Amino acid sequence: MSENPTEPRTPVLSGYPTVAEVLALDAVRQGNPRVVAGAAGLDRRVRWVHVTELTDVREILRGGELVLSTAIAWPDDRESLARYIADLAGLGAAGLVVELGRRYPQSPPKPLLLAAEKHRLPVITLGRDTRFVTITEAVHARIIDAQLAELRASEEVHQTFTELAVEGAEPAEVVRQISKMAGHPVVLENLAHQVLVYDATSTTEEALLDGWEGRSRAVRPATRTAYDERSGWLTTVVGARGQDWGRLVVVCDGVPAPAPSRLVMLAERGAATLALNRLMQRDRETLERQTHRTLLTAILNHAHSSSEISLRARAIGVRLDDKRLVGIVLRLRGHSSSLDYQSRLRELTDHAAAAVRDKRLAALIGAVDEHSVGLLLALGPQDREDAALENFAGTVRKLAGPDGGDFAIAVGTSVGAVRDARRSLLEAVQVADAAIRQTGGPSYHRLVDVRLRGLLHLLRDDARLQTYVERELGPLLAYDTERGTNLVAMLGIYLDQGRNKSAAADAAHLSRPSFYERLHRIERVLGVDLDSVESCLSLHVALLALEAVRNV
Repeated sequence: MSENPTEPRTPVLSGYPTVAEVLALDAVRQGNPRVVAGAAGLDRRVRWVHVTELTDVREILRGGELVLSTAIAWPDDRESLARYIADLAGLGAAGLVVELGRRYPQSPPKPLLLAAEKHRLPVITLGRDTRFVTITEAVHARIIDAQLAELRASEEVHQTFTELAVEGAEPAEVVRQISKMAGHPVVLENLAHQVLVYDATSTTEEALLDGWEGRSRAVRPATRTAYDERSGWLTTVVGARGQDWGRLVVVCDGVPAPAPSRLVMLAERGAATLALNRLMQRDRETLERQTHRTLLTAILNHAHSSSEISLRARAIGVRLDDKRLVGIVLRLRGHSSSLDYQSRLRELTDHAAAAVRDKRLAALIGAVDEHSVGLLLALGPQDREDAALENFAGTVRKLAGPDGGDFAIAVGTSVGAVRDARRSLLEAVQVADAAIRQTGGPSYHRLVDVRLRGLLHLLRDDARLQTYVERELGPLLAYDTERGTNLVAMLGIYLDQGRNKSAAADAAHLSRPSFYERLHRIERVLGVDLDSVESCLSLHVALLALEAVRNV
């Protein structure tokens, strides 16, 4: 057996009583219990009570048992007694209760007590004759009560979140309900550690959110659901269909590990509801609109051949063959976490569809992401492109009205075949990403100078881009947060100056030795060579992506 103190091998629900709680039961107290060894393990959970006089227990215990014995059949030699205790600890037993009088009048043998102390296995003596069946009934009743409480809690959680899922509750409502049932603040964040929705409960918003990103980066769980006792955070990943997009955090300061099973169940059920509702939000469309969106997505993702796209579009009344095809993107301004954002996006889709009908145009129309409405406009040989676009843009803005016109219209270059439609749509997406930062100007925008920054800003909500930023810059961001340094900014200055160290030192207002030392520190933290062009290129892209993710 291992020489290190042994912990129970079998995890048990936190609702089960501890050994200390069992000792407080009347049926046990009547036996005048006394802890004679292993007091450090009194917080072990008791899953069951097992009465046995045997010391060969490897085939009869499964973990979590409180073993009762009179010791009448125990061996005499110290090695066997120590091995018995080691076996109990290794099998995950909660503790050992020995009735004095039949074998040992005063106390169990010292070798047994020393072994129990080493393994932190509680050994309790009963000074009075006690019917073991009375203890067994009392403990099992306590365990059954705990199990019933767990079941009731599980049923309450299941019913609550089933109703929220059926009603299509917004993320804010789901988070609010989790916080209410948990009695702790709850935060929903994205993969870049940015807060999407939160409920502070009795905590102030400042106390909950101040320095959130840095604190969140410091909590790196090894499993999808985990409790970090140091921070008091219970975290679980949020995602569905193999795509994770966020993390739910229950801030339960002061709760000792392991986290109560009810909190774990609550967090996981809440995360599942958030993931499900996100999928449902995307599918709240008419069948016709859903078909349009599916075709647009297929064009962007190369999911179908050009001939199949043409065939399916023709089947819903949009002829793409022998047409000039123009990709158009309508991008809303604002933050997608606001409660009315999805409603605005649906209204914008309706306005775009109405404008197409009003101007007797033909187009595929549908949401292409959480921020944008996409169109593939099909123009005939008699249609003047500029006039058609001006009429469409003017009608959409008129329908949106003064209160609903906070969006940008971006247009890609027209193409002559379905196989090239993706290029026009992607160009419109890039233009929209650049145009959304501008105010005023023309009724619609063409390609000007989107380049890399615009592309990265377009992809800022993509989990793959956020993962890339974390992989490239995560250690440096964590280092700055933990030590109050500004190495990320120094890296940006160095790269912005074309890797000219002297110019970068001047731009940073530092002496060259001080700036060079910072560069060496960056290399150590990230494990990279800043003299490598490829490494610097990758880091520069990651810095630009970090700006996009933070929406700087």
